[in-house]
Amino acid sequence: MQLKNYLVETFEYNDFANKLVLNKIGELPDKTECIKLFSHLINCQYKWLDRITNYPEISKLDWWEPNYGLKNLGEEWDKSLDAWIWFLDKKTEAELLQEVVWMGIGNAPYSAQLKDIPLQLNYHSIHHRAQMQMIIRQQGLVPDFVDYIGTKYRPV
Repeated sequence: MQLKNYLVETFEYNDFANKLVLNKIGELPDKTECIKLFSHLINCQYKWLDRITNYPEISKLDWWEPNYGLKNLGEEWDKSLDAWIWFLDKKTEAELLQEVVWMGIGNAPYSAQLKDIPLQLNYHSIHHRAQMQMIIRQQGLVPDFVDYIGTKYRPV
């Protein structure tokens, strides 16, 4: 499998799993913390893309703000995800392995291979999705099954 296909497939898996969680958030008695975490995932996707496409400018986007209302989370999630899929679609395999530079902590330049940024976003999504799943369970609901293998296995 080519690296680009792997990155897109990983985004697609997180899209599937996050949308299950988003539907469950709508059933929660107290949605506040999950909306904050889900909004954070959206903001991270926007901010990382802004960081690497506008270098050497410093991204003015925030990791935690804005918090999107429940009705807007799905639409904003789709927009932030579509931007990454479109961005990756335009890249060659060689470009995915090139170093990219962004302004980071302390407004200092940092670099990593381009592929590592979508990987970070997807792994970060798994981390916060687990937190949301825990909140869902703590509020008395049963979280949906979002394991990756659940999207792949089939009876034989």
